[in-house]
Amino acid sequence: MADPVAEVVSLLRPSPSISKLVTGGGQWLVERTELGSPFYCAVVEGRCLMTIAGREPMALTAGDFVLVPKIFSFTMSSMEPPPRGAFAQRLETSPGVFRLGDPEAPAEIKALVGHCGFGSDDKALLVSLLPEVIHVHGEERLMALVRMINDETRADRAAREMVLHRLLEVLFIDALRSAASAKMPPGLLRGMADPLLAPTLRRIHADPGRSMTVETLAREAAMSRSTFFDRFRKEVGVAPMEYATGWRMALAKELILEEVAIADIAERVGYGSTSAFSVAFNRHVGMPPGAFSRAMAAA
Repeated sequence: MADPVAEVVSLLRPSPSISKLVTGGGQWLVERTELGSPFYCAVVEGRCLMTIAGREPMALTAGDFVLVPKIFSFTMSSMEPPPRGAFAQRLETSPGVFRLGDPEAPAEIKALVGHCGFGSDDKALLVSLLPEVIHVHGEERLMALVRMINDETRADRAAREMVLHRLLEVLFIDALRSAASAKMPPGLLRGMADPLLAPTLRRIHADPGRSMTVETLAREAAMSRSTFFDRFRKEVGVAPMEYATGWRMALAKELILEEVAIADIAERVGYGSTSAFSVAFNRHVGMPPGAFSRAMAAA
């Protein structure tokens, strides 16, 4: 059986951007208002506040790990933030090492933070399947992975970029595994935590080319059509065939970029003819497969 979580992370193609060690003392605040890139943070020592737009502030303490796959504005600050509009004290003491707040005050926080990018052209769909924010505590594997990413970023070793890409993939998968529970919001993780829906999700990922309808999926899950449809939409956040079509099109885009013949792609993602696939692709993506291939080549 396919592993949907691993496949989503693999298709996202997380790539390294920035990794740094941050310490802070006294009153300090950093604010990111630009809609930039996915963000992660591992608190090594001390504590701080993190406030993501539209959410209640989170108090982060040593051993906390936060991953924000979606792109939000947010602030990080001392437990008693300075007045808004106050001069932000930020000093790079050495490459990749930053000091926040009063440089003479004792350090009250030490954290490893990083940003990354997603290489997938279909990242909006794929990220929508993941939790908006992952916050876990006491997972030493995650802390170790962030340390390894920071160390690899600072070094100039052979195959550095490949190692960073692999470490980021493992970081994302381990964070998702650590966060997986029924308490998560609707999405792939919650669907995979449902013992009746997980086999269905695995089948969709394992064989996207097979014939699928709500009726056949419900029958395989040993549920009535209406019960299956409602449960899938509640736990995964989208209707079953909407999920299946989105996954098929995400795979189709990857295969087009790999220059696989359109007829072969149509068969592999479950369409009986090239024309049927082209119509569906155009409806989903906004352009025919050939135009999409040319646009990606130009980009």
